[in-house]
Amino acid sequence: MFETIRKIGTAFRLPGTLYTFDIITNGNINTTYRVTYRTDEGSTKAYIFQRINTVVFSNPVQIMHNIDLVTSHIREKYPNERTLHFHHTADGKNYVFDDDGCFWRVMNWVDSITFDTCDDLSVISATGKAFGHFQNQLSDFDGSQLFETIPDFHNTKKRLDTLFEHVAQDPCGRAAEVREEIEYISSVRWQAGELSVRYANGEFPVRVTHNDTKSNNVLFDRITKMPIVVIDLDTVMPGMAMYDFGDAVRFIANTAAEDEPDTGRVYFDTAKFRAFCRGFIGEVIHGLTQPELDSLVLASFSITVELAARFLDDYITGDKYFKINYPLHNLVRTRCQLALAKDIMRKQQELEWIVRETVRDAADQ
Repeated sequence: MFETIRKIGTAFRLPGTLYTFDIITNGNINTTYRVTYRTDEGSTKAYIFQRINTVVFSNPVQIMHNIDLVTSHIREKYPNERTLHFHHTADGKNYVFDDDGCFWRVMNWVDSITFDTCDDLSVISATGKAFGHFQNQLSDFDGSQLFETIPDFHNTKKRLDTLFEHVAQDPCGRAAEVREEIEYISSVRWQAGELSVRYANGEFPVRVTHNDTKSNNVLFDRITKMPIVVIDLDTVMPGMAMYDFGDAVRFIANTAAEDEPDTGRVYFDTAKFRAFCRGFIGEVIHGLTQPELDSLVLASFSITVELAARFLDDYITGDKYFKINYPLHNLVRTRCQLALAKDIMRKQQELEWIVRETVRDAADQ
């Protein structure tokens, strides 16, 4: 591996001599290394080397095309802000293939911390601010330049249509044991798919969206706990801004893990929702349209149902997509997300009021 990493560094024209490297264990898709080089003057500089999982990301060149355009735009628009910097080869590519045909990229290491989960409302608000600012940074970017690297990734209507096709086929004979889950998703099928239909009909602007707005995709300053930069741009594509908001609060405001087997512990935390709203809406108040702002709560519900449907679809078709740790893992995940979706609907009026209040406060500032 040392020789492979050395060759990758040479291809990206990194200055100095390869000194050390360590594998970074967090992250379930790509293989990531922290690689340190020693300069001729004796100082050291660290980089991130990533070997992309081309089974999951079957179009890595398109992904790096999107990343190159987006990061270049942000760097030019905000020259005084920290931006992800991916290195380029002599022929201008931000990726290389190694001798075994594996796909690699290199970016600068950013000294920082991340939060997989967090109860600190100020950090949650800062997370919302970071993702809202990311929206602002790309508000004038022409999203038509980007590849849709995962077609219909957040097309909730199509996800649900696919689920019910597989329910009818029942390839593994599992549909009978999940009737309750199927019936609930069927009962909210129109409501959950509404925004996708309206987006397809042109009622919402096409935005550049992150599509994986988990709290651990923001790097924070170790001391101030202020956001430095949004990372993990592999799923940057055209999409709906509301779904970036909804996916973030689905993850951040859940009182339990995504695969909590005891659904009695699964609630949607309104205090965390309010904190994220404050940060996100404070950034996008002058950028999003009123219909987008009015749809934030429905987006939170929709994307939660969508993920539940994806877990259930995978269970029904034989657990082929999501990695599972035990036979009922996808079913447990399904039930957890459905419990969260139901709680969002129970609290819909309160959440809508929080959004309106936050919009009003942000507009007054």
